[in-house]
Amino acid sequence: MILAEYDPIDHLNAIFSHPIALSSVGVTSEALRNYQDDLDEDIAKFVSTQTASDADSVQRIQAAKAELADLFKKIENVRERAIQTEQAITEMTADIKRLDNTKRNLTLSMTALKRLQMLTTAYEQLRSLSKSRQYRECAQLLQAVIQLVAHFKSYRSIDQIATLSRNVADVQRELLEQVCEDFEVIFAKGEVAQRKAMLAEACLVMDALGDHARSRLVNWYCNTQLREYRQVFRGNDEAGSLDNIARRYSWFNRMLKAYDNEHASIFPSHWKVNEMLANAFCEGTRDDFKAILQRSMRRTDGQTLDVNLLLSCLQETLNFEHSLERRFSNESRSSIDTIVSKDEKPHAFSQAISEAFEPYMSLWVESQDKQLATLIPKYRQEPLRNADEEFSPQAVIPSSTELFHFYRLTLAQCAKLSTGNRLLELSKTFAKYLDQYGQQVLFYFLSDRHGAQGPPLEEVVLILNTADYCYLTCNQLEEKIKARIDEELRANVDLQSQADAFMGIASAAVRTLVRKVDIDCESSWREMRNTPWSKLESVGDQSTYVAELLRHVKEKSAEILKLLYKQQYARAFCDNLVDLMASTYISNIVQSKPISEVGAEQMLLDSYVLKKGFTEIATINDEPGTLPSPSFIKRVNQCMAKIDPLLKTLQVRPSPPEALVQAYLIHIADRSDTNFRKILDLKGIRKHEQVALVDLFAAFRAAPSNENLVQNSPLLTPLQVSSAHIGTSISSLGNATSIGTPSLAGGRFDPATFGSAIMNAARDGVDRFGSPALGANTGGAPGGGSSQPQPSESTATTNLNENLKNIGKFFRRDVGSFGRFGRSTDEGKG
Repeated sequence: MILAEYDPIDHLNAIFSHPIALSSVGVTSEALRNYQDDLDEDIAKFVSTQTASDADSVQRIQAAKAELADLFKKIENVRERAIQTEQAITEMTADIKRLDNTKRNLTLSMTALKRLQMLTTAYEQLRSLSKSRQYRECAQLLQAVIQLVAHFKSYRSIDQIATLSRNVADVQRELLEQVCEDFEVIFAKGEVAQRKAMLAEACLVMDALGDHARSRLVNWYCNTQLREYRQVFRGNDEAGSLDNIARRYSWFNRMLKAYDNEHASIFPSHWKVNEMLANAFCEGTRDDFKAILQRSMRRTDGQTLDVNLLLSCLQETLNFEHSLERRFSNESRSSIDTIVSKDEKPHAFSQAISEAFEPYMSLWVESQDKQLATLIPKYRQEPLRNADEEFSPQAVIPSSTELFHFYRLTLAQCAKLSTGNRLLELSKTFAKYLDQYGQQVLFYFLSDRHGAQGPPLEEVVLILNTADYCYLTCNQLEEKIKARIDEELRANVDLQSQADAFMGIASAAVRTLVRKVDIDCESSWREMRNTPWSKLESVGDQSTYVAELLRHVKEKSAEILKLLYKQQYARAFCDNLVDLMASTYISNIVQSKPISEVGAEQMLLDSYVLKKGFTEIATINDEPGTLPSPSFIKRVNQCMAKIDPLLKTLQVRPSPPEALVQAYLIHIADRSDTNFRKILDLKGIRKHEQVALVDLFAAFRAAPSNENLVQNSPLLTPLQVSSAHIGTSISSLGNATSIGTPSLAGGRFDPATFGSAIMNAARDGVDRFGSPALGANTGGAPGGGSSQPQPSESTATTNLNENLKNIGKFFRRDVGSFGRFGRSTDEGKG
């Protein structure tokens, strides 16, 4: 095999790699020369073979060209013979084609002459029959004449045919006028009963004449029958007033009955003359009502349109329209298999007359608004439940069911009267008073009407159940309105913000229940604050206040959880209780300063005991041995874990100072001098001793390894640690100290401000759960030493409902994680 990059020099160097090998140069040269000769011979053979092959190919190609030329000649010969054959056949069949055309023309001529003879004869007979008023025969003959005239439409250039067509048209006009005259004369003389058969036959003629003739006769009939109605009710102010609306419908019902008895057999059923008559009556009556209502609204004597009269008239009208719908829909179904009933839809009488009342339905909506306005103050004054009734954990405030019952009745009535803009206005009225009911009734009962302890437990549960009921029913009400309102207005119906406001009230009620537990625990927290944490010499078992605190929490929680029949609120209560306990524990740590290293270690041990005890809250009323759900255990661990960084930092001794600084950077992990000083204050380090520690802290935080530290810790930044032991306070601890955080006057819970704290909570804002955060950024609850100005009462009232809606959105999202109406599958019974 010859390589593409063969180098003979390299090959020779490989063969003669040593001087001794040079002796074989001659032998090698001879071998190469022989190999070259062999190659030359092989090449010569290949060249000769290829030359012979090429010659054969050329010869075959030339033979193929010759055969192809011969084939083209044969094809041309065949084409010429085909043309000659076609010409011969055409010459042979030319006479046959001329005979066929002649036959066809002769047939058409004979047919035309025969039809012309028939038309002439039929025309003469039609003229004779029309003069003798033989309408049944006229109708049959007229249809044939009209069809024959249509056949000669293309022959009107012939004078005789054009004249005949004009004569036929004249006969048609004469028949039309003759039939109309007969109807007028017979109806005027009152001879309908005697001449009913002739009139029925005349209608067959009008049917043959076409739609224009039929419409003329029907319109005349309707105008004739309604002439008396217009004279009586349109020309007489007393008879035509809204007070006499029932007389109008009674008059027409009598006329329909007379039509059925006397005139129905005259007109063909597919004309639907009774529907046309009803349609004409509805159009005229609607125009009358529009004029009457406009005059009533323009009155200058100070009187307004009576809403009750308006509703009465509208109800009468709707009943009349429904009766027409029932009557004519039944008649239409009876002939549903006919061609006419397939092509013509029955007339719809819905809103045929009541449309006139539509612009004035706002008066009715305003009357509903006034009626609802009187209910809200009444509901606010009523007790939440009767004292002699036994309390039920599933009960709701009676006023809520009464309000929605009123809504259902009003909605059903409005949907009958109007499904357009008036129903949309009514939905906005509903939304307005749902807001007022939530603010002025439900939220009012969570205020400070009951003094320091807040509302009784059963009342709070009632408010929670009612808020939940209103939330669910509000969504159902929105769906019902959307199902009834016109499709183009459906997107404008929105009660979701009202539903969110009720969910916000439910959130406030849950936090009120949580606060009741916190009130019971105040003595235990006081014991914790009175413990000399700076003088403890060793860490022992749990502190004495821990067992008492857990007893208060579990006993009160068990009492509350028995009353919460919906799992979603039971879980929300447990979650928020754990949040508050964790935040309150941090608050009391701050108020317990100074704290020694041993004291901090003891507090950390206590927090672990509390954490274990808090996990049992969710299953406190379940069977013994029931385990809490993993999600709740995770929630407890997350809440209590906020305490660990603070206590672990306080556990470190200030000497050597580097150890304390390093512990702060590890556990607190921020760059704030202020927050570092708070740790020093909690440890009880004197001010002059803090200077060196702060300088050392500044040096450590500037190290490259600490450049990723946050600026301010979310744990320490909200804490306000004063230099004095008394007066230490906490304004906010992130999510944990949201709604209901009590006033901390002198570092203690002040129950006297509990009710106002709940109200201010919803007015001021929301936290992660949608619950109000008391006070502003640093002010805490009212009475908590905040220097930030509080909003005015009017401003707070304006923002209250909007904040409730935001509360509801967040709270609904939070409880959605474990199911809206029950526990999730992974929670067990916790």
